[in-house]
Amino acid sequence: MKRLIECVPNFSEGRDIARIDAIVAAMREVPDVYLLDRESDADHNRSVITLAGEPEAVAEAALRGVGKAAELIDLTKHTGAHPRMGATDVVPFIPIEGLAIEDCVALARKVGREIWERYRVPVYFYEAAAQRPERTNLENIRKGQFEGLREEVLCNPDRAPDIGEPRLHPTAGATVVGARKFLIAYNINLNTPDIEIAKRIGKDIRFSNGGLRYVKAMGVDLKARHLAQVSINMTDFEQTPLHRVFEMVKREAERYGVSIVGSEIVGLIPKRAIELTADFYLQFENFSPAQVLENRLEASLGGAAVEGPGKLAALAQPFLDAVAQPTATPGGGSVAALAGSLGASLGQMVAGLSRKKKSQAAHVDKLSEAAADFQAAARALAEAIDRDAASFESVMAAYKMPQEAAQEQGHRETAIQRALEGAAQVPLEVARRSADIFERLGQLESISSPSMLSDIRVGRLMAAAAVRGALENVSINLESITDSSFNTRMQRESAALLARVSESPVNANRS
Repeated sequence: MKRLIECVPNFSEGRDIARIDAIVAAMREVPDVYLLDRESDADHNRSVITLAGEPEAVAEAALRGVGKAAELIDLTKHTGAHPRMGATDVVPFIPIEGLAIEDCVALARKVGREIWERYRVPVYFYEAAAQRPERTNLENIRKGQFEGLREEVLCNPDRAPDIGEPRLHPTAGATVVGARKFLIAYNINLNTPDIEIAKRIGKDIRFSNGGLRYVKAMGVDLKARHLAQVSINMTDFEQTPLHRVFEMVKREAERYGVSIVGSEIVGLIPKRAIELTADFYLQFENFSPAQVLENRLEASLGGAAVEGPGKLAALAQPFLDAVAQPTATPGGGSVAALAGSLGASLGQMVAGLSRKKKSQAAHVDKLSEAAADFQAAARALAEAIDRDAASFESVMAAYKMPQEAAQEQGHRETAIQRALEGAAQVPLEVARRSADIFERLGQLESISSPSMLSDIRVGRLMAAAAVRGALENVSINLESITDSSFNTRMQRESAALLARVSESPVNANRS
């Protein structure tokens, strides 16, 4: 039976894109771990990363993220709207398939011990992994945040960590590790900058104050947007669904003469949660989840991969749907990376099939080498699909940073310039790899099976399109970058890359 878990580590950094990228890169070094989502918020100064995979691999990825965060994040210099007590604030494990919550508890305990052994960061256990009843709720552990807990833990045995010495790490604080059911992080924004209204609504709706069961909530000041936010964690969306939370916040807001201007999901959300809310607002009669096309397909196919007619379309559709959504990401940069990856994949196919043919026996070694190179390039460009989207989201996060005080304006402008440079460097890397693929495919023509010439040329067309598309994204970011030397270097390399794909893939190498 397949064993899958989800892990959603929260890091106390949502503004410095380079640090966030480094933390994510450390976790992605572990094989067979899938990065499902990354969200950064400048006001909260927090990043939420969603990982999934086999338990041991995900645990190791989380540990590496904790280590990198301890290295890069200094809580003595950290400010943000979201409560925090650690550079890596929380590390929850969630069972998905083939495991029970008890398995995640055991894993959480193991990871907690390892965090202390490797990095000397003390650990508290929460939710199902809690070793003391009062530590089931995260807010009880995090009371006082880093600054308050740092002092209290030295003199109050009741605040001592579950693992490690009774003192916090001087810059990385302490990390809370646990096991829980799927949690929906849901934020509702109000059309007022009055944070006290959001705090009162948060107090009214959270269960600990007599509000909705399975709901935790607090008020957050979104200074960059001049809005107040009710930030909510929903620990059981089937018992207390999204629409019930939304309607209660709406009703409470009306009492103060304000309204809701929008809401957002941080991280991922189960399809079932959307179904419940759609059913409520649309007032379907006799609605069943079996009426949802994707659910019916999955049931009919027994959860297996789609077979038969339409198989390839089914594989491509999720990405096409994501691009088609009225959201900024994924956009042109991700599409360019996909085009380059498709070109490399065609090269891998041609090389792999050609080396099996007797007519190409003299070129087996070269074809095998080419197949391996194309495979590596395809994987790197596929990863760039997410990296491009993340780089743009980092730019948006930088623009949302506070700018009321002169010092805040300086920090904001520095963060914007760093994020823009990162957003230009990712597509430039895509263009470099795609230009290499374009040339390597041209070299493949003379040693591959003649029957596959059209596949090579389609691959070259895709690679050329990837270069041109990626460079469009480089160009638009350079327009807002103030470092003239950086711009000059980028423009010079862009021109050179464009020249490399200027020959026609159809006419090239024809005698």
